[in-house]
Amino acid sequence: MTENVILIRYAEIHLKGLNRPFFERKLEHNIRHALHDIDHKIRNESGRIYAVGISDTQLDTAAQRLTKVFGVHSVSIAVSTEKSWESVKQAASELMSREIQDGKKHTFKVFAKRADKKFPMTSEEICRELGHELLESFDNISVDIHTPEIKVGVEIRDKAIIYTNEIRGAGGLPVGTSGRAALLLSGGIDSPVAGYMIAKRGVELSAVHFFSYPYTSERAKDKVIDLAKIVSEYAGEIRLHVVPFTEIQLTIHERCPEKETTLLMRRLMMKISQKIAEKDGALALITGESIGQVASQTVEALCCTDDAVTMPVFRPCIGMDKMEITEIAKRINTFETSIIPEEDCCTVFVPKHPVTKPVLQNIRESESLVDFEDMIEKAIADSELIICKP
Repeated sequence: MTENVILIRYAEIHLKGLNRPFFERKLEHNIRHALHDIDHKIRNESGRIYAVGISDTQLDTAAQRLTKVFGVHSVSIAVSTEKSWESVKQAASELMSREIQDGKKHTFKVFAKRADKKFPMTSEEICRELGHELLESFDNISVDIHTPEIKVGVEIRDKAIIYTNEIRGAGGLPVGTSGRAALLLSGGIDSPVAGYMIAKRGVELSAVHFFSYPYTSERAKDKVIDLAKIVSEYAGEIRLHVVPFTEIQLTIHERCPEKETTLLMRRLMMKISQKIAEKDGALALITGESIGQVASQTVEALCCTDDAVTMPVFRPCIGMDKMEITEIAKRINTFETSIIPEEDCCTVFVPKHPVTKPVLQNIRESESLVDFEDMIEKAIADSELIICKP
């Protein structure tokens, strides 16, 4: 008797020693969440997780979703069958038939792992004998041990698992194993990438977006919500706080030195974000800043920004150039949304000659020209909470 299964592999979790069961449980939880609307059951056996009971019509959809679950190294749509040599040969032949039905010539290689040492054949013997059987059965295949087009995998565990594909997963650690952090999410390319990269290390995300209506439109806010939903395909549910920022931004523009307005705006954003993060149980802030990309991202400016908060600030893009960040954005499907031409609060009231080498004491003095505390509290109180999920 055979059944379709999805074989789910993980890598880094293997290194977690006595904490490994905690990471496995969290990964299984996230897998179930990814497949919440697909009938399935999860089975964990000896370093492998299997999703079983999925209908033929939903196997591809389920596999693609699982590749976006952090902690998953790779997945294979496979067949589970009895641990007999005849069953293994039959299953492998059926899978090979599907792979080569285009009639073209293909190369292949057999990979085997015998976890059950009671099985009468060694891994090497399985590879040799199954390769011979397949060559005898099909005229349009040949062996290539270096770069095969088709990889026939056999794992002998409680049952025999046979597969002919391996889809790369997102890797990393399961979300929920490393605390929570708050992402300053703009409508640009960098910040969604930064959120993705920190979530990949197991961190749950909240997000804070600053909205300067009417200088930024409702369409700009919708764009940010769309970005949060795309990131949530990897990071899970994101609590997005949309903060009204117009009053603070106008006050900075009217009452503070023009060349310092962008940096002062960043400091106020950080202060508000920290207060929201604390309410959400987040322990750090995340930004998409990269050294030297704009005037507010010089080393001197970043030091002035960090001075505004006491939380750690994670900047995973800090040493990357725009091309590197863009490549990741394209891979995770945020790029096309990020480049939609909508204004955000960081692009309004931009000074003609922003300071690039600010002096911290001068920035503190300029900020002290206005008592922002009441405006900060009002902005937080008037924030809109939007739950973003796939």
